[in-house]
Amino acid sequence: MREDICSIPISEIFEPKDGCPFCRMRDMLEDRMATYITGAAMMEPDVRVETNRLGFCHQHFEQILQRGSRLSVALILESLLDEAGKDILPEDDKLAPKKILAAADRRAHSCFVCENVEKNMQHLSATVIKLWQSEPEFRTLYSEQTHICLPHYSFILAAAQKMPRKNFQPFAAETKRLAKNYLDTVKADTPHFCRMFDYRNAGGDWGNSRDAIERAITYLTSREPTVTTKTEGKNR
Repeated sequence: MREDICSIPISEIFEPKDGCPFCRMRDMLEDRMATYITGAAMMEPDVRVETNRLGFCHQHFEQILQRGSRLSVALILESLLDEAGKDILPEDDKLAPKKILAAADRRAHSCFVCENVEKNMQHLSATVIKLWQSEPEFRTLYSEQTHICLPHYSFILAAAQKMPRKNFQPFAAETKRLAKNYLDTVKADTPHFCRMFDYRNAGGDWGNSRDAIERAITYLTSREPTVTTKTEGKNR
């Protein structure tokens, strides 16, 4: 496949053929962003202004805490707490409650990492669409993916809306196949997992159902659960 500065990361994302490629894309972006925030960008004034303004959601707070030193995270929090206090708990008691509530709502629903990952996901998805239409080798690589999760099924179809109809229809059909085949798999494995808790099936073959719960949740949400229930003896 012909590669350029845009297609190189896309080919790297699609080559593993292990899980949803768009989940891998998002995970790669989140990892790079979390590393960037707690590293080189930590003391950059323009980045600090944006992290103070947008803050972080719980999930991305956890990621930057995992990747950065406790000191780097504390330095980020120092200015973020100060800025959040000015927005929501201002010294001026005469400030209209509606403005305070609006500021609190903005902070509750904004995240520096989420915003930047979303922008980059849109950019990379446009490259996916372009490559699928112009590169037969990438089209084959796309079709060889194990599956596409439900949230990213709708995500990539939305990104493909501007494709010519003659290209959109086969792309949508292939994307649906990747999403539906895996749905059929987890729909079969989940009831089998449940049946294995029947005393009459004690000692029976679990097949591929041991991690059915985790795989079903990941398929439905695009995120792996942090609590696992893979060992059948735990709840029997």
